[in-house]
Amino acid sequence: MTDPSHPNAAPAPVHHAVPEVPARAAEADTREPALPGVATPSAELTRELRTATEAHGPGYVPRTEHLLPGGAPAYTNRLIHESSPYLLQHAHNPVNWHPWGPEALAKARALDRPIFLSIGYSTCHWCHVMERESFEDEEIAAYLNQHYVAIKVDREERPDLDDLYMRAVQMMRQRGGWPMTTVLTPDGQPFFAGTYFPPRDGVRGARQGLLSILRELVNRYETDRQGLLAMAAEVSARLVQASQPAPPGDVPSLSVVETAVQQLASTYDGTLGGFGRAPKFPQPTRVQLMLDDGLRRGAEASTRMAADTLRAMANGGLYDHVGGGFHRYSTDARWLVPHFEKMLYDNAQLVDAYLDGFAATGDPQFAQVAREVLDYVIREMTDPRGLFYSATDADSLTPSGHLEEGWFFTWTPAELRAALPAERARLVERRYGVTEGGNFEGRSIFFAATPLETLASEAGTGPDALTRTLRESLDVLYRVRSERPAPLRDDKIVAAWNGMMIHAFARAGWLLGDASYVTRARTAADALLAHQRDRAGRLYRTTMNGRGQQRGFLDDYAGLIEALLTLTEASGDARYLTAATTLQATLDAEYLDVANGGYFQSPRDGERLLARDKPSSDNAVPSGNSVAALNLLRLAALTGQADYRERAERVFASQATDMTRYPIAFPRMLLALGAYHARFLEVAVVGPPGAERDALLAVLRRTPSRARVVLVGDDAQLGALAASVPWLADKHAQQGRPTAYVCERGRCELPTRDASVLAQQLGVLRGPPSTGPASP
Repeated sequence: MTDPSHPNAAPAPVHHAVPEVPARAAEADTREPALPGVATPSAELTRELRTATEAHGPGYVPRTEHLLPGGAPAYTNRLIHESSPYLLQHAHNPVNWHPWGPEALAKARALDRPIFLSIGYSTCHWCHVMERESFEDEEIAAYLNQHYVAIKVDREERPDLDDLYMRAVQMMRQRGGWPMTTVLTPDGQPFFAGTYFPPRDGVRGARQGLLSILRELVNRYETDRQGLLAMAAEVSARLVQASQPAPPGDVPSLSVVETAVQQLASTYDGTLGGFGRAPKFPQPTRVQLMLDDGLRRGAEASTRMAADTLRAMANGGLYDHVGGGFHRYSTDARWLVPHFEKMLYDNAQLVDAYLDGFAATGDPQFAQVAREVLDYVIREMTDPRGLFYSATDADSLTPSGHLEEGWFFTWTPAELRAALPAERARLVERRYGVTEGGNFEGRSIFFAATPLETLASEAGTGPDALTRTLRESLDVLYRVRSERPAPLRDDKIVAAWNGMMIHAFARAGWLLGDASYVTRARTAADALLAHQRDRAGRLYRTTMNGRGQQRGFLDDYAGLIEALLTLTEASGDARYLTAATTLQATLDAEYLDVANGGYFQSPRDGERLLARDKPSSDNAVPSGNSVAALNLLRLAALTGQADYRERAERVFASQATDMTRYPIAFPRMLLALGAYHARFLEVAVVGPPGAERDALLAVLRRTPSRARVVLVGDDAQLGALAASVPWLADKHAQQGRPTAYVCERGRCELPTRDASVLAQQLGVLRGPPSTGPASP
C-alpha cells in the first residue's frame, strides 16, 4: 500500500549523468549503540546518545513504545543528533538508523553490508504504519542491525535523493509512494525497491513481509553476489541512460498548451468536478491552466471546468470548513473523504488558484476561500519570526489515547449539541451533513451538504444573516476543537514552500486590496533572507530551531525569487527586486546547464550522486524549471535585460521534447509558455493612494494576466525602483494625479488617468466582479 502523492502518471524527470560516485574521505564510525542484535555496543556512543536525548529538555517525549520505568527511552540511535522532525520520530526505534552521509556510506563499505534505505516524511500516514509495525519490532530491528547499514532520509530535506531513488523504484516496476524502501550496494546502487511492506508474511494479505524479504536479500547477497551486483549495475546504467538530457529543441508553440487543455478536458469529471478518477488531488496548476485558456481564447468551457472544480473542492470534505485550509487529497471521487494531512505547499498553491478563479470569474466564494486559507496559515502554521511551518499530520489522538486518521477533524451530532444552542446545532448539522451514522468511521466530515439558499428558506431568514450565524457557530466549534489533541506539526522551515506562501500572501494582498497580507509577506521574506542563508548568501533548503540543513535546491531559489518578484509588485519596495536578482545570479552561476539550457536540481559543487537531476515535469510541487521560466520572463520585463528572456527561452527549449510528448504533465511550465507567447506588458501606476488610483488598480485586478508586471506607488517609491527598472525613469504622476503607463519592452502607450482607456490599452474589457455574499 502506498501514499500516492504523485497524481496521474507523469513522464520521468530528466537527469544529467555523473559518471561515478567518487570515493568519500570520511572514515567509517563502526561504534554501535546498545540496540537489539548489536553484539558489542559502545559505551562511549551510548553515553553520547543519552546526552543528546537529555539535551532535548525535560518536556521531551520519546516517540516509541520501548520505554524504561520513569519514561526514558530504552533505545536511542544516531538520528537523535538530527533536527528533521521525521528523523527524530525514528530516533528511539530499536533499528540502528544512520542519517545519509559519508560516514554511513563508508561504514557500509567497511562492513561490506547492503544499505537499507528508507525515505519518507513526518506527516506520511503509511510511514507511521510501517514504523509501528516493523521499525519498532525488536526482531526485525535485530536482523537489520546485524546484516544491513540502515539509513533514514527525510525526502523534504533531500529531494535529490528522493527523486533519484524514486526513479529507481519506478524502473524496477514498483509503484512509487512513501515510505520508499530501497536496498543498495555499499556504493549506493539499487538492487531492490518498493514502498510499504507489512512486517511478516500474511499480514494485510501480503505474500511476503519485510522480515522475509530482508532474509532473502541477505541470502542472495551472500550466495549470489555477482548476480545481484550485475542487477544493481544494470539498474544504475538505466538511470544513467535515462539521465542523458535530450538536445534542446525549438521553443514550443501555443499548440502544446492547446493540446494539454484538450487532454485535461477529456479527463474532466463533469458530475463531481476535478480531473481524473479517485483518488482526486487538487492539482491547482492544472486548474490554473484551464483558467488561463478561458481568458486567452474566451473558452467558456475551460473556465467552467476550472471554476466548478474549485467549487467542488471548497464545498467538499477536502476543505476544513471549521479551521480553514485544504487536506492533501480526496480518497473518493466526491471530494468527501480526504487524507487528512495538510501541506504548506498545497495550501500556498491553492490560494494562488482560488485568487485566479476570483479574478477570472468574480465569484466571491473563491476570494473567501483564499482568505480563510491564509488566515488558517497565520493562526496555525506561522512561527514567531513570521516564517511558515511545513505540514500537519493526518493522525490524531482519540480520547482513549489511540492514533486515528482524521479524528481531530470529525464530529458527531452529540458533540455539536454540546457546543452550540440546539437551533444552531441543527443548522450546522443540516448545512454540513453531520448525521448519527456519520460518513467516516462513525463520525462526520463536514461538507456543504445543503445549499445555503435552501437552508435560509427553511430557517425563514436571508442568506446574509444565515451566513453570519454559521460563521459564528464555526468559530465556536473551532475553539472547542482546539481543546482536542492536535495532529503532529512538522515545524521545519522549507525555503521553497515558504517562497510559495510568501507569493500567495503578497498576491492576495495586491489582488484583494488587503495591506495586512502584504505585511505578512514582507515579514516572512525578511526573515527568510535573514535566517535561511549562509554567510556567502546561499540558501539553506531547511532550517529547524535555527540550524541550517542542506544547501538549497533549484526549487528553493526559484520559489523565493518568485515570492520576491511578487512582493516587489505588491509593495513597490526596491529591496525585494535587488534580493531577487542576487538570488537569480547565484542560480545562474551554480545551477545552470550551460550546454543545454535549464537548471539542475543541485549546485555544481553539491554531493555527487549516481545522477544529477534536472527537474522537468510538474508534480505535487511544480518543477523548479517551470517556476524559473516565468521568473526569468518577469525579470526581463522589470529590468529590461534581454538575457533573462533568452535564458527563459533556453528553459523552454531544454524541455521541448518531453513537453511536446507529454504536455499534460507540464501545467506550470505551460503557464509560463503561454505568458511567453503573449504580449508581455510593463505597467506602472504612479500617484498618491486614493479613489483615483484605486479605480486604475481595479482595472488591473479584474483583467488578470500572467504576461504582465505591475508597479504601483507614488513618485518617490517608483523613483527608488528606477535604478533597477529603467523604464520607470520618466514615469510620473501627471498634474499630481494617479497616472497609468502601459509599455511593451520599453515602448509605451500614451499615459492615462482614465480607467476605461487603461482597460483598452491592456487589450481586455471585463465587467466588475460580483460583490455578493460568500458561503461559509
